[in-house]
Amino acid sequence: MSMRFENSRVFVTGAASGMGRATALKFGAEGAAVFCVDLDAEGAAKTANKITTDGGVAHAEALNVTDGNACRAAIDLAAETLGGLDILCNIAGVGGIAPLADETDEGWCLAMAVNANGPFFLSQAALPHLLASKGVIVNVASTAGLQGQAYMSSYVASKHALIGLTKTLALEFGREGLRVNAVCPGGTKTAFLGGFQIDDRIDMSLLSRTALLEEMAEAEDMANSICFLASQEARFANGAILSIDGGSVAG
Repeated sequence: MSMRFENSRVFVTGAASGMGRATALKFGAEGAAVFCVDLDAEGAAKTANKITTDGGVAHAEALNVTDGNACRAAIDLAAETLGGLDILCNIAGVGGIAPLADETDEGWCLAMAVNANGPFFLSQAALPHLLASKGVIVNVASTAGLQGQAYMSSYVASKHALIGLTKTLALEFGREGLRVNAVCPGGTKTAFLGGFQIDDRIDMSLLSRTALLEEMAEAEDMANSICFLASQEARFANGAILSIDGGSVAG
């Protein structure tokens, strides 16, 4: 196993399951000290325990990324615990399918709060530490951040916002040594897909335009891409938006 991240200090959101868990485990296996956070405190602890059982270094805390004060406190705790920060991975996300007429205020605000506000709060809080270490932010957006998708207004808007934040931070802080990039997954086999339930309100001819492949990616496929962008192998990538989607947005 490569040790690309030996002595690196990594903060991973959404670490209890899916892409977040797979990413935290991969960082841990490659030598990083990993600070695992999730709304699901027990799940985050299980991920951290797996890393430590396998000989790595990890810590876990509960975090609601929609709470700016909680995000700032979590970053402070991580930096104190790990002795600084080198990598921030904003992976936590929510989404669902609803015709625009049926989208609720609560659904819209939750998508924006988790998918856009959370990465903003955490990036802002982590900035002094990441500038000091000439570190990296990797955001997990979506192919929904690259194109319109029917019945996903809140999710699409929030992921477009995250891609905009990624590009803006890359420009603003690139000369100071901070790299900021995003991964855009297509369909991936995680529990997250449970939020995308299809019923008889949905015109499948519109929805299917965004899914060309029957096969979906694994969480580990996304973890590989996230860790690549965080590594020195991608040292010249800044403001990059990397689609890992089997070609669904290629044409």
